[in-house]
Amino acid sequence: MYYTKKSKEVQLRHLILSVIFLFVLIISTFTIVINTPLIYGQTNQTDNADLLNIQDISAKKVHVGDIDIAYKIFGRGNPILLISGSGNVMDVWPTHFLKELALNHTVIIFDNRGVGNTTAGTRPFSIDQFANDTVGLLDALDIQRTDVLGFSMASFIAQKITLTHPERVSRLVLYGASCGGHEGIPQTQEVTMTISDLANNRSQNADASLSVTFPAEWIRKNPNYLETIPKTPEIILSTTVVKQFNAVEDWLSRNWTGVCDQLQHISIPTLIITGAEDVSVPAANSLILVQKIPGAWLVQIKGAGHGLMFQYPEKFSEIVLTFLSTTSN
Repeated sequence: MYYTKKSKEVQLRHLILSVIFLFVLIISTFTIVINTPLIYGQTNQTDNADLLNIQDISAKKVHVGDIDIAYKIFGRGNPILLISGSGNVMDVWPTHFLKELALNHTVIIFDNRGVGNTTAGTRPFSIDQFANDTVGLLDALDIQRTDVLGFSMASFIAQKITLTHPERVSRLVLYGASCGGHEGIPQTQEVTMTISDLANNRSQNADASLSVTFPAEWIRKNPNYLETIPKTPEIILSTTVVKQFNAVEDWLSRNWTGVCDQLQHISIPTLIITGAEDVSVPAANSLILVQKIPGAWLVQIKGAGHGLMFQYPEKFSEIVLTFLSTTSN
């Protein structure tokens, strides 16, 4: 696991925190519904890709604003930036996905502010600040333009970058996304309280946590599901988890305008991907996204929850790679 706590219950609690925050469902200008047995696309395998071990790639650091950002770069081809969700360290991306992506892309992964080996700095945590940090990383690496994939909280970050720095983003993948604000559909009170209790160390109720992360039927059929999550020595401090939770809840709050009305200005190819059984955010949020972003794709995976990239890593890879290979950047 990527937390240092010893007990199985605490490890489970932290695992759930790493895949829990905020996410969506269904339909768009271009909607694809996929049943789990279906193979969607195919990519070539190579021995070198099979040998890729993210743990063996040394992390580097670069100073950006008030923080030092830890990052890794590997692969070949046009760049793609993967932004991690709340509670995630950079090594938590599915190994299969990273291997496939690295065959034809230069992959950049990094730790967000206060996560893993990236320092917390002195500035308040917010989606806007995370977006500024990420653009600063691109500047430091001299990457002028890149594909961007944002997961969960990072889908908010990806939207902000695309709207405020459209010249920096070639194509956009939003996984578990909401445009927030008064047009967005908020979490149910039960879901919010479950996540809040976990973030603030008030609960270690595994059953309640799992109910907003993975579908119950999938858990029943996959009792060893913890093995699907990559192991890493990186850690996330509890103080960072709370700050990320608050930033996410601020984004989802109906007390501000959100970015929903700005999405019409996104003119690059965009993929929205979600699990059909994701209960963490009402399905109408994805409908808002795909209606607002011109020509957006949406892929719904039946039988998948918010943790779909861990449930079905091969399928997740196939969908993202097909999108990247069939759209122009």
